[in-house]
Amino acid sequence: MFRLASEQDTRALGAALATRARRGDVIALSGPLGAGKTTLARGFIQKMSESDEEIVSPTFTLVQIYETPGAPIWHFDLYRLNKPEDALELGFEEALVTAISLVEWPERLGEFLPASRLEVTLSIAGDGRQARLSGGPEWTERMAAVREHVSGT
Repeated sequence: MFRLASEQDTRALGAALATRARRGDVIALSGPLGAGKTTLARGFIQKMSESDEEIVSPTFTLVQIYETPGAPIWHFDLYRLNKPEDALELGFEEALVTAISLVEWPERLGEFLPASRLEVTLSIAGDGRQARLSGGPEWTERMAAVREHVSGT
């Protein structure tokens, strides 16, 4: 469990995750409206792109694609998705193979949500936020490194 006292802490967690992400990874960002999903994604994308480029929420476009030195990042916001199959029309299958996928509202993918993923569950806790990370064996060492990185900053 990570305690995120500020927006900067949430971006820092995203940046720490970016240092461990690999092409083909799916990072599922769950939580209620206002929990910090897009803020975490901003920190992740800015770290991977090595820039302070403004990162906009893909709420209306449903997906934004960022070319970065390590791998392309497909940032999905599926809040307005009508049915899971609609994600296929957005190129979700291509992203699984060629990119790192950040997925807000991953539960809307239904059966298309890959079993091999990192779950980041954000919640509001008082004046700040909390983040819980869980993932399969491919994430065990990487999550430990993220914890070490975040606690060391």
